[in-house]
Amino acid sequence: MPAIPDRPSAKSRVALVVGADGFLGGFIVAALRARGWRVLRGVRQLNGADDERCTDLARMHAPQDWQAALANVELVVNAAGILRECGAQTFAAIHVEGPLAMTKACIEAGIPRLIQISALGVAADGDFIASKHRFDELLVALDPQALVLRPSVVYSSAGSYGGTSLLRALAALPGVVVLPGDGRWLLQPIAAEDLGILVVRAAEGDQRGIYQVGGPQPMSLREYQTLWRQWLRIPGQVAFSVPEWLVSIQAWLGERLGRGPVGETMWRMLRRGNLPEAGALDRLREDFDFVPRTLQAALAQRPSQVQDRWQARLYLLAPVLRMAIVLVWLLSAVAGWSAPADAIAALSAESAMHNWPVVMLARTTAVLDFILAAWLASGWRPRWALALMALSVLAYTLVFGCLVPALWLEPLGGLVKNLMILPALAVAWVLAERR
Repeated sequence: MPAIPDRPSAKSRVALVVGADGFLGGFIVAALRARGWRVLRGVRQLNGADDERCTDLARMHAPQDWQAALANVELVVNAAGILRECGAQTFAAIHVEGPLAMTKACIEAGIPRLIQISALGVAADGDFIASKHRFDELLVALDPQALVLRPSVVYSSAGSYGGTSLLRALAALPGVVVLPGDGRWLLQPIAAEDLGILVVRAAEGDQRGIYQVGGPQPMSLREYQTLWRQWLRIPGQVAFSVPEWLVSIQAWLGERLGRGPVGETMWRMLRRGNLPEAGALDRLREDFDFVPRTLQAALAQRPSQVQDRWQARLYLLAPVLRMAIVLVWLLSAVAGWSAPADAIAALSAESAMHNWPVVMLARTTAVLDFILAAWLASGWRPRWALALMALSVLAYTLVFGCLVPALWLEPLGGLVKNLMILPALAVAWVLAERR
């Protein structure tokens, strides 16, 4: 990562980074701390850490709500954002109302510096961009000293999230690079570490207004994907183009189901091209004395490891595994409901369970299987659902394995397969963590 030249020490100065647990927020926190700032992490839910402050943009819509979070702070960086609305997490609340109340509280508290991390694009791309830009304009009107950074695609060799994770996964498929469309669209990607350096320079400088931010040169999506595949050290450069109409259907479904990293806004932004306007790079060089690295240079400074290939290849396998688990539980529920009572009773006739109400037990566990399948399919607290699935499998295995030992030798291996299902559930539990 490029070094930050010597400037007056920021030691003991206090910064609040809103959205600190997000992908961009984490790199900004790291860059400020490396420079000597004491950083408070603004998070939606407190976890008991000493450096946390509550900054719930969905409900803190009055300036007085921010007084505790802003106490003794000299710099505020807003890196919070959502790609899709969910419940109280709306574009209006997260991108406009909450940040606007925060800005007014900063002005009342006399906080000298406020930096907004926005996004490059046009309002016509969707409500995500439109809401971001609406607040950008309100911010610079309320606080002429404020700074807004609108980056193009942000990546890091140290990790990824959302759309950048998907692109890395498509670049890592066996034997072929998968491209949305023909990969002709242009972008000007910037390393998250370089964005962090810009934030540090802005924190200690006097830049103001709105800056469009990108890497030093445009590249096509095809070039971007090829470089990632080379960095991952995966052989094969053959590209497969997914028809645009098929990607559009996926984006449409993702938007309405609230799932997946690519929705209609991201798809429109990609096809439009995600490039800063002419002269933006020169302005960046002149005002910040800094030019972000090329993707080639950034990747050359950190060689890939096997963990990077794991992440890229598991990214697409995670939803497949989850869907497979849902299907197994649904089929188990159907089997429990539809199996004839005589067949169920026959299984336990020669065992220690011969006096148990086995038919009612089978029907009850079928209901439980259906509930767990529906729960996991809903996407709400998936780790809880997976943990209960694992407990139920473990219970079935221990109870039936001990009381009806003949099931271990059952021709289709129903009980034996649990020995594989348990680690599969454990893997799905690990992969359910998205941040």
